[in-house]
Amino acid sequence: MCGIVGLFLKDPSLQPQLGEMLTKMQVLMTERGPDSAGIAIYSDEIPDCEKITVQSPTPEIDFPNLEMKIRDISHEKITVIPNDTHAVLQIPQGEAEKIVNILGEDFPSLHIMSVGSTIEIYKEVGLPKDVLERFSIQNMSGSHGIGHTRMATESVVDTKGAHPFNTGPDQCLVHNGSLSNPNSLRRQLKRKGVHVQTQNDTEVGAAYVTWKMQQGFSLEEALNSALVDLDGFFTFVVGTKDGFGVVRDHIACKPAIMAETDQYVAFGSEFRVLATLPDIKSAHIFEPEPATVYFWSHNDSPTNNKRAA
Repeated sequence: MCGIVGLFLKDPSLQPQLGEMLTKMQVLMTERGPDSAGIAIYSDEIPDCEKITVQSPTPEIDFPNLEMKIRDISHEKITVIPNDTHAVLQIPQGEAEKIVNILGEDFPSLHIMSVGSTIEIYKEVGLPKDVLERFSIQNMSGSHGIGHTRMATESVVDTKGAHPFNTGPDQCLVHNGSLSNPNSLRRQLKRKGVHVQTQNDTEVGAAYVTWKMQQGFSLEEALNSALVDLDGFFTFVVGTKDGFGVVRDHIACKPAIMAETDQYVAFGSEFRVLATLPDIKSAHIFEPEPATVYFWSHNDSPTNNKRAA
């Protein structure tokens, strides 16, 4: 049993409140996931810049002088912005793969949380309230975000096993449920050159979706393909640079509820998380249908709701 929240803002005037609204929603999911918590915040792009979010179990050792050390190795202009156990590396556009390789070889104590031009992922072991407070998520602004509270049913409880999982630029996925074929999928993805870092079944699902999109699939097509290739019970919420998508398996036994107004689209594992949102009484509230893909994008019309047949 885990808890998922998601918030996609149609109204730009709400963007300064994104972190505050998501924090209230996610704390209400504590009972569904007291082991660990994580959140993905999508904010404005910085011109000619990409971001890598990293985590360190010993930030007091790793973060001082990190900027200078990476610059000495990469010869690139790097800015490091620490935030508790995490830090956001601002790097020149197009240099992400190079810096990721350097981090893996020369800074093995650092764990990469996310890579992209808009995404930042923060996650740690602990109660959602404590995790979100330590990163000051309530003060963050952005266009959309996805959060997760974990109650582990498989794999170790640690920071790397917490959700969301970032497996492609500006892509992430959170999951409530359990996949029954992650090991075979992990082997298939490995043969295709896709590396899965943890034993968590959710990361396999995230990597599968990313791999499909790398083959030219749209997110909608990738999620429809997941309905064929992934076995088990699952509710996925997927974040991209421009929006977020929702899909449930054919049985849809994992709880999910959504609300849509002219200002936002929201997702929660329980209705109580939606009750904190503005103008919720006038929202269109609905339960996502089984085996149906929903997706909202800032690149489409404000009322766009793409749904698979």
